[in-house]
Amino acid sequence: MNQKIDQRLKLTLRQLEVFAAVARGGTTRAAADEISRSQSAASNALGELESVLGVQLFDRVGKKLMINENGRALLPRAAAILEQAVETEALFTAAHAAALRLASSYTIGEYLLPELIASWKHEHPRSHVLLDIVNTHDVFERVASFRADIGFIEGSHSHPELTVRKWRSDEIVVVAAAGHPMIGRRVSARQLNQAIWVLREPGSGTREASDRWLIPHLAQVEVELELGSNEAVKRVVAAGLGLGCLSRLAVKEAISEGWLVELATTLPPMQRTLSIVLHRAKKLGAAAEGFLRHCTAD
Repeated sequence: MNQKIDQRLKLTLRQLEVFAAVARGGTTRAAADEISRSQSAASNALGELESVLGVQLFDRVGKKLMINENGRALLPRAAAILEQAVETEALFTAAHAAALRLASSYTIGEYLLPELIASWKHEHPRSHVLLDIVNTHDVFERVASFRADIGFIEGSHSHPELTVRKWRSDEIVVVAAAGHPMIGRRVSARQLNQAIWVLREPGSGTREASDRWLIPHLAQVEVELELGSNEAVKRVVAAGLGLGCLSRLAVKEAISEGWLVELATTLPPMQRTLSIVLHRAKKLGAAAEGFLRHCTAD
């Protein structure tokens, strides 16, 4: 007599949801707050999952839960299953439409993605888009931890868990306030050595590109202010405090309106790459795949 094999599923979506939330938050309390459950319910669900799998998914370090090798192996599969579950619900109710989660560095997030998201929403009105605008390091962190489906960065950095695809090109330019004495002539490196600069903060993609451009060609770069947004740099430069070094995307409108002016310099042009970041182990859901095609259509 053949013995009947128990093929009932022992894993549950709730267990995987708690596991993914703990991986993001580092504690069952943080996970419980994120998914609106009690801490005891979250702890029980995680314990049940580890019991079903027969392995520990986190190392307990004080009050923190640090994801271990087993957890890292499960996380991309869990994220894909949860995303598919949300998409299944979305087939029958707009209230549960799967969110498209994006993370972007500042220049792309402020000057390229808004138009792309608007045109995407026009074609997919039920799509719910969440966009985090952060520095390059945090874009990598969000994609690596599955908190974002797609990342957008300035440059071509690398990460062992992620793929970085070249997307578009951009140019860094020097700008000044309307009426600045350097306007109307080709400014030499010697003259730029004497300038006061207003730049983005260290760690931003724009600052990295600015440093790669200016430092090799100028004897000195006297930085008066380091600011955390493109708009802040533009406003301070427009007030006459110094020269700015920003993406052409960021200053295009200000130049056309006449309150910033691009300076012609003897420096060689500074081109940089804009890139798309994806997780190597994660299969994109339908919404993310569609938005990726939308962004790369042209």
